Amino acid sequence: MLVWLVIGAIAAGQRHYYSGKTKTCAKASTIAVTIVAGPLNYLGANPKLKNCDLPQPSK
Repeated sequence: MLVWLVIGAIAAGQRHYYSGKTKTCAKASTIAVTIVAGPLNYLGANPKLKNCDLPQPSK
């Protein structure tokens, strides 16, 4: 399991997902799904999330 996640983290790094100062929910989610996809990234998977709607806290 750990090797799977490490391979996903390497794939995210090769796609330069860790660079840049803009940290959005969509970018963080894309990094997370890329890491979870692991070796599937090298078989053609390119998971991306374009928007991220977070629930608002109740008043």
